[in-house]
Amino acid sequence: MLFITNRFPRQSIRSRKGRKFDFDLDNNAPSNSVFFCETTGDDSCRELGSIDFLSQLKKSPYRQILIYLHGFSNLPQSVFKAAEEFQRLCDHKKKEEILVVPLIWPCDNDFGIVKDYWDDQKSADSSAYSFARVLEKFLAWRSSEKYNPQSDPCFKRINILAHSMGNRVLRETLAVWNKYDLSDGVPQVFRSTFLVAADIVNESLHKNERGELICHSSRNVIVYHASDDLALRASKASNLKNKIASRRLGHTGPEDMHKTPANVYSVDCDDVNNAYDNPTGHSYFRSGRVSGRPGLVFEHIFDTLQSGRVFPEDEFRRTTIIREK
Repeated sequence: MLFITNRFPRQSIRSRKGRKFDFDLDNNAPSNSVFFCETTGDDSCRELGSIDFLSQLKKSPYRQILIYLHGFSNLPQSVFKAAEEFQRLCDHKKKEEILVVPLIWPCDNDFGIVKDYWDDQKSADSSAYSFARVLEKFLAWRSSEKYNPQSDPCFKRINILAHSMGNRVLRETLAVWNKYDLSDGVPQVFRSTFLVAADIVNESLHKNERGELICHSSRNVIVYHASDDLALRASKASNLKNKIASRRLGHTGPEDMHKTPANVYSVDCDDVNNAYDNPTGHSYFRSGRVSGRPGLVFEHIFDTLQSGRVFPEDEFRRTTIIREK
């Protein structure tokens, strides 16, 4: 599996193509460097370098790329396990359609959810500078006559799925990218952006709010939320303890759909989230009631990936509720 990370390796911080890459799990500081790597099938990894990595994506038989941004308190093996499950579900639906590529940022492996939560928030914010560099590298590669000449352009569609605090990483990455590297605003680099159980405030996507750039970067922005998501309830309690009162986007969906750009859609998953991920109801976007079998949330995500439209039967519809029959 191909992946990108800004976690420190046990080896030297100096990037080198072809070397072995082992995560230093005791160091959860975000590196200013980013590493383009692949798993080798024996619980170890190898560094590829950005050019070989992007060239592999271009040559891949898969039609679309789905970048997966994980949530808080997830170590690399947990991220790989989740991404592999999503990849199997995609391959079962349609071969060579969606290639899942995890973006791994440094979470804490200390004990205690509140300590982890606040350490991971800081890490999420700091990771923005590293991942903005990834977007810059991608744009430079895409416009390079050497790697993407007019006779052989890259036609892959790129999508992104951010889960839980991964939404904070995405929001801050686009804000940093826009501030330091872009002169004309954030370009539309993603076909569809899926915000699942988003651990950011529910006004984030409103016009003139910090998360509005997520809407600028994507053709479609789909918010999946559930009011009884226990992990987000713990997140809200952590924020209240630190005197930050805010409802989470992953609990309620956008605070006011009329204040969001027209490409934002809201999907209520309240009827299925706990059945799919008992007891927390937080990771409900992969398997359904039975592990390895797609749930209705996954089906909605996959259908959107395939068609590029959220509600193809009704172009003016912006909300729905997912229910099992």
